Amino acid sequence: MNLYTDQHRQLQDSLRKFIESEINPHVDQWEADGIFPARELFRKMGRLGFLGVCKPVEFGGMGLDYSYGLAMAEALSWVRCGGVPMAIGVQTDMATPALARFGSDEVKQEFLAPSISGERVACLGVSEVGAGSDVASIRTVARRDGDDYVIDGGKMWTTSGTQADWMCLLANTSEGAAHRNKTLICVPMDTPGITVARKLRKAGMHSSDTAQIHFDGVRVPQRWRIGEEGMGFTYQMMQFQEERMWAAAGWQKNALIIQETIDYLKSREAFGKSLLANQFIQFKLAELQTEVEATGALLHKTVGLYIAGQDVTQLASMCKLKAARVARETADWCLQFWGGMGYIEETSVNRHWRDSRLASIGGGADEVMLGIIAKTMGLLSRT
Repeated sequence: MNLYTDQHRQLQDSLRKFIESEINPHVDQWEADGIFPARELFRKMGRLGFLGVCKPVEFGGMGLDYSYGLAMAEALSWVRCGGVPMAIGVQTDMATPALARFGSDEVKQEFLAPSISGERVACLGVSEVGAGSDVASIRTVARRDGDDYVIDGGKMWTTSGTQADWMCLLANTSEGAAHRNKTLICVPMDTPGITVARKLRKAGMHSSDTAQIHFDGVRVPQRWRIGEEGMGFTYQMMQFQEERMWAAAGWQKNALIIQETIDYLKSREAFGKSLLANQFIQFKLAELQTEVEATGALLHKTVGLYIAGQDVTQLASMCKLKAARVARETADWCLQFWGGMGYIEETSVNRHWRDSRLASIGGGADEVMLGIIAKTMGLLSRT
């Protein structure tokens, strides 16, 4: 399915030029620092419209359909690390879709508009120490007190958590059933009672800061709620669909790593001939390229159905599952073909190897994706 027009390709070309001038020259330093300047970068992106491609025009977005979000996510594969694109994805496709769809105009003006302009950095508060992929088991509580919510609990693995200006927080707002007692709330990160407990050290995605957050008597107005109280779980499941399609698109980076590996192997010799002349290597790279193309075709089909208004829960889960596994396999084989240099941190293939391992964990582990697929196939009980 060919979703792209000249307008899609122009968007990608503009973003690639921005990446080459404003991101890639700094990636090595940001990786070494363990953080990138999100506010500075997002303001630049916001001025060019990159943070609101699919968001409402009245709040500063372009109002385009999700095929343009896909085009942007694929173009971000040109960034020479995984951490910066991941943080951009949180801003555009993880912390703000529910707000754009269900938030009141007042809340959108307060939180969505500055996120689109890049003036405010967003983060997503769903996962907890004891509740990662099992969203229904979160324990953070937001109890009513007058016109406010008072929030107690904590969030874990929060991307951009040390520098975010606000959080799209999922919290329990009643004692009801786990799928009907949760609410999404916009929470400014400078609210009294919020503590960044620690910045987490990760195996990869080094340029993206990840934090553990504590909430102790955090008071915010109920009017900052997103949509209806008690609908937070449902909204978050919808939000996950865009997150998973975005994640699958991001791993089109595999094609670039394969090409870099081909270029590297052309210049390397072993036992008197080019490594690229080895038939096993040729066939493995051909197989990996086929997997990348097949994954992209599945993703484009899924996005086409999504913008046509169809439920793509099963297909989005398949995209996330397949893209993650292809990313891991591609990274591992390419690193192997690079030999000793592949094991050196400074090489691009090593960074991709480290970054890609998150693909099968973040945004719903492989096992969760398989469970969703099995349920939608009628193989498992939906209760």
